[in-house]
Amino acid sequence: MIRFKLTSLLVVTFMGCMKFTSAQNNGKAKPNIIFILVDDLGYGDVGVFNQHLRKAQQNPAVPYLVTPSLDRMAASGAIFLHQYCNAPVCAPSRASLMTGVTQGHARVRDNQFDKALEDNYTMAGTLKQAGYTTVAIGKWCLQGQKEWTAHPLKRGFDQYYGYIRHADGHEHYPHEGLYRGIKEMYDDTTNVTAGLEKCYTGDLWTARAKQWIVSHAAKQQQVPFFMYLSFDTPHATIELPTQEYPKGSGLHGGLQWLGTPGHMINTASGTVDSWIAPVFRNAMYKDNKTGELKPWTDVDKRYATVVQRLDQQIGDILQLLKDLKIDKNTLVVFSSDNGPSAESYLPEKYTPEFFDGYGPFDGIKRDTWEGGVRMPVIAQWVGVIAPGKKIMVPSMLSDWMPTFLDAAGMTAPARTDGVSLLPSLTGRGKQQNGQVYVEYFENGETPAYPAFDKSHAGRRRRQMQLIRMDNYVGVRYDIRGADDDFEIYNVMNDPKETRNLAAQLPDLETKMKAKVMQVRMPDPEAPRPYDQALIPAVTLNVTTPGIRWKLYNDQAPWVASTESLSPLKSGVAADLQHIDESAAGLVTCQTYIRVPEDGMYTFYLKAGQQAFLRIHEAAVIDEDYGYVPGTERSAVLPLKKGLHPLSIVYRNMKADRPLSLQWQGPGFDRREAGKTDFYRQ
Repeated sequence: MIRFKLTSLLVVTFMGCMKFTSAQNNGKAKPNIIFILVDDLGYGDVGVFNQHLRKAQQNPAVPYLVTPSLDRMAASGAIFLHQYCNAPVCAPSRASLMTGVTQGHARVRDNQFDKALEDNYTMAGTLKQAGYTTVAIGKWCLQGQKEWTAHPLKRGFDQYYGYIRHADGHEHYPHEGLYRGIKEMYDDTTNVTAGLEKCYTGDLWTARAKQWIVSHAAKQQQVPFFMYLSFDTPHATIELPTQEYPKGSGLHGGLQWLGTPGHMINTASGTVDSWIAPVFRNAMYKDNKTGELKPWTDVDKRYATVVQRLDQQIGDILQLLKDLKIDKNTLVVFSSDNGPSAESYLPEKYTPEFFDGYGPFDGIKRDTWEGGVRMPVIAQWVGVIAPGKKIMVPSMLSDWMPTFLDAAGMTAPARTDGVSLLPSLTGRGKQQNGQVYVEYFENGETPAYPAFDKSHAGRRRRQMQLIRMDNYVGVRYDIRGADDDFEIYNVMNDPKETRNLAAQLPDLETKMKAKVMQVRMPDPEAPRPYDQALIPAVTLNVTTPGIRWKLYNDQAPWVASTESLSPLKSGVAADLQHIDESAAGLVTCQTYIRVPEDGMYTFYLKAGQQAFLRIHEAAVIDEDYGYVPGTERSAVLPLKKGLHPLSIVYRNMKADRPLSLQWQGPGFDRREAGKTDFYRQ
C-alpha cells in the first residue's frame, strides 16, 4: 500500500464546490470568454479563408459571399488555418467541444443527436469553478432523450436561452414553424415560445446575448463571464429574416432585446421569411457551360443573405464589447461545428458548390476529407493577440477547453485530450503538440461534385477515421478492420488530398495504424470494426525496472493535466508501493507495463482521493469527477505482447487510503501490479 505523510507545505484542501484561483494567473484579471459556434458554415464560406480569393478573380462565373465583420475580426486577431472539428456533424462535434475530449473518448459519437452529454467536467463547469458566470444561448442538442438529464443548467451553465432539442434547430422561426413545424424555445427550463411571433432565431439570440452582456457589465463587471453563443444558422431550413438589419450596432443600434411578448426584439415585425439582402436580389452569374448570364437561384440568394446576416450579428456583438470598453479583456473565438451542408429543407435543394463552401478542399459535412472537418476559426483578444496572426499549428475544437482554463489561470483536467493554444495565440510560452484524431460513422457517400477528385467523389463513407501527424493526414473510409490501409496526404502542399503517399511512407503508415488504436476507448453504443483489435506495444528497448514519479502543487479541484506544470519533487520507485512517502499532493507516475502475451487484460484501480489512468493515450479509468474515494473501477483492454506506456495522475491527502492498481490477463489471475511489471526509461 502507498501511504503519505502530509506536510503543511504541500497540503491542499479539496472541496469540489469551492472556486479556486491558481497561482498561474499571477494576479492578472481573468478575461471574459465568448465562444461563437455557427452551424454548418464551411471553411470556404468566410471571406478571409476563401471568398476574398473568389472576389479577386473578378469573374462573373465565380460568385462570392461577403463577411466583413468576420474579416475585421480576423484582421484584429488570429486565424487558425489548420483547426479541425472533432466530428463532421453537429452533436458529436459540440460534445467534444464542451468536454475537451476527442471522439475516441466522447460519449456522444456518430449521429447520436439529443444523447445526454456525459456528467463530467465541461467547458462551462470548469470555468464556473474558476470563478466565471456562465451562460449558454442558442442551440444545445445534448440534453438527453427523456428527462433532459444533461440540460445546460446541469452541465455547468448558470443561465440558458435557446433550443434544447436537435430537430428544433432546423426551424428558424419557432413560433410560426413555417417549414418544420412549431418549435420550443426555453428560458432556463421554461418554454417561452408563446410571445416569439416573427422572431428569427439568429436575431433573437443576438439580441438576448447583447442584453445579457449589458446587464452583466452593469451588475457584475468585476466577475468574468463565459458565454457560449451557439447559432443554428446557416444550417437546415434556409429561412430569411423579416427585414434589413437595424441601423447601427453595439450600444448604439443594431439588434435590441425589447422583452415584450409579441415584440420580443426590434426585428419582430414585417413579413417572416421575406428579406433578401439588396446586394444579392438581382445577382447574376455566368454559366460556364452555356456562356449565358443567369440570375442566382432563390436558394443561393437565401444562403448568401443568411451568411451576411450572421456576419452582421457577430459584428454587432463585437461592437458592443468595444462600446462597453471590455473588448481588451474579452477573448472571443468564432468557429463552425463542421463542414458545409448540402441541405436546404426547402423545395429547392442547396449545394455548397455555388460558393465553393468547402474552400480548397474536397468533402463536406459528414466527410472526413479536409472539407468536412477543417474549420474557419478566428480568435480576437484586443491587445493580447497580435493583429493579422496566422496560426498553422494543427489543432481541434477540443483544445479550447484547456485554452480557456489556461487563460483563466488554471490547469485542465487530466481527462482532457486537448492542449492549451494560448502560446500560439499570445506568442508566449511553448506550444504543446496537440492530438488531431477523428472517428465517425455515416451511411452515405461523398458527393460526386465535379470539383472533387475522382478518387473521392461518390466514395462510400460508413466507418471513417482521420489522424494527423505533422503535415500528414491519414484517412480511412469504409473501414472493415484495424489492418485496413490509410491513404496518406501532405495537406500542407496537397490540401485537396489528391496524391496518396502511403506507398512511399510505409513507416508512417505503420505508426498511424498503431496510433489510432492507442488514442481511444471503445463505446458499445458506437461500435467500430477495430474495437477488439489488439493495441500495439511500443518498439522501445527499455530494460530498467521501476516507475518515474513527480510531485506537483496544483490547486485545481480536479486531477490536473501536468504538462505545463513544474514539479516540486521527483524520483524513481520500484513500484507504486514505494513512492516517496513525503510525496503528498498531486502525483504523476509514468512507466511501461510489460504485457507477457497477446490477449485481453483487465485493470482495476482504487484511489484514496482522485485518480486518472491512461495506457498510451487511451483514457482507461477515470476516478476523478464524482468519484467516491476508496471505490474500485475497472476496464478491459486488448493488448499485444510487449511494453505499453502507463501513466497515473492522482491526488492523495489521506494516509489511510492507498492507491492500488491490479490487473489480470492470459496466464495469471488478478494481482497487484508489482516490481516485475514496470519498466522505465
